[in-house]
Amino acid sequence: MDPTIFTIGNFPIRWYGTMYIAAFTVVYLLSSYRIRKEHLPFNKDFLSNVITWAILGLLLGGRFGYVLFYNLDQFLSEPLSIISPFSREGGQLHFTGIAGMSYHGGVIGILIAWIVFARKHRISIFKIGDFIIPAVPLGFTFGRLGNFINSELYGRVTNASIGMYFPSAMNGLLRHPSQLYEALFEGLILFAIVWPLRNKKLFTGFISGLYIFGYGFFRFFIEFFRQPDDHLGFVLGPLSMGQVLCLAMMIGAGLLWYLAKRVEIQSS
Repeated sequence: MDPTIFTIGNFPIRWYGTMYIAAFTVVYLLSSYRIRKEHLPFNKDFLSNVITWAILGLLLGGRFGYVLFYNLDQFLSEPLSIISPFSREGGQLHFTGIAGMSYHGGVIGILIAWIVFARKHRISIFKIGDFIIPAVPLGFTFGRLGNFINSELYGRVTNASIGMYFPSAMNGLLRHPSQLYEALFEGLILFAIVWPLRNKKLFTGFISGLYIFGYGFFRFFIEFFRQPDDHLGFVLGPLSMGQVLCLAMMIGAGLLWYLAKRVEIQSS
């Protein structure tokens, strides 16, 4: 598929950006459903504000996380490329979008944004997370489909019948469609785990930790099929940067559970 749906002048409308919109729309609609059907103590204005802060945190955190975790040296030499969506070709500026986003950086960005939002509105960040997060894996599925259409974040070389050719991959060999593996396990399957448990949490913050741990767990193993970044390769023995960050995620989920449970005990 062509990553560009259509172009207005020099401004391309891409499937990848459209998938981001679809992802947040799905999260909004499912969370709205919860407000209507489950009689939660939130309203749509609150939901809109939470998602707006999440979008801001995702974009800033995702971009700066990519710079920090994956490409720090390049951006230190060209700092404007961190935030510039334009490139100069043939003496003219062309809109290319901002290339390079880190999921783990996006999670950190959303966490920081929600901490600020929670303090401003005097509400527990664990309650915000448990409210929004059950819908997140289904929305995440669209993001990985965007990666697939973009022919990026493809898998390692394989002789398996499921192998695919990716136009942007070097040497033209069959590769694992790791984006689809992630869409399935980190998206649909994780959604099938978290969504039914949304109202059966053991304590406030349990669902948030479950998602963080589940994502880290699934992606850690899928990374064995995903091609490591060429400029990084393996960073810790046989582990990629993504796997190291996923281990940190799983540890972070345990810490989150500990803090959430402690807060609940102290408030009871």
